[in-house]
Amino acid sequence: MSEFNNLVAIVTGGASGLGAATAALLRERGARVAVLDRSIDGIPAEHFGVLCDVTNSAQVDAAIATVVDHFGSLDIVINNAGIGASGDISANDDAEWHRVLDVNIVGLARVSRAALPHLRQSDHAAIVNTCSVVAVVGVPNRALYSASKGAVAAVTLAMAADHVSERIRVNAVSPGTADTPWVGRLLDDAEDPVAALAALKARQPMGRLVTADEVAYAVVYLASPMSSSTTGTILSVDGGMAGIRVPINLVAVPRP
Repeated sequence: MSEFNNLVAIVTGGASGLGAATAALLRERGARVAVLDRSIDGIPAEHFGVLCDVTNSAQVDAAIATVVDHFGSLDIVINNAGIGASGDISANDDAEWHRVLDVNIVGLARVSRAALPHLRQSDHAAIVNTCSVVAVVGVPNRALYSASKGAVAAVTLAMAADHVSERIRVNAVSPGTADTPWVGRLLDDAEDPVAALAALKARQPMGRLVTADEVAYAVVYLASPMSSSTTGTILSVDGGMAGIRVPINLVAVPRP
């Protein structure tokens, strides 16, 4: 038995990366899981897959309604869908700014807005948003992405304040550089992928990338009814990147 037994969870962007790891762990802990993504090909059979583009309000509303019709309720929303962006403040045009913000922050708002009436009926309502260490740490060539995740951090705290009286908890995880398909694509595009990977590892005091499973454990902790006094929290899972500073020669060397 688990505290998640019979609870219904939605994971946006749950077909790959951090979302897939989170969906798998929620299911392992006993939750009934719906994965919302633009493609649900290849998701595990034990998940309920629903096609959904979080930039489309009608699709979002229909997806939430489909999940509730299928399971009969909704308790947990994991706002994980997101896209990346590289470059300094001059690197992306207006269209790209609108595209990234539309997914990373307005998409979160669309999903949360559609889910709220159902969460208000739950005794264990929780929303967990995916933020990033770049919301609070300046990292080169991440201006647009940092702006979007800074907005996620701010809206998480605002949502927590708005809905605490309704017993809806709102928190966020703030990963460091994680071993995800998006980071893999960045490395593939680098002039020297080996050197680029070494640099990403070195900027995190633990000396390695964060794993998807580590982020998933943090998300599930925040979503759990056992964390019923935790709201308005942004939990770092970043290898110490935001909180500690160590000389480069003291950065941890991962074990073989």
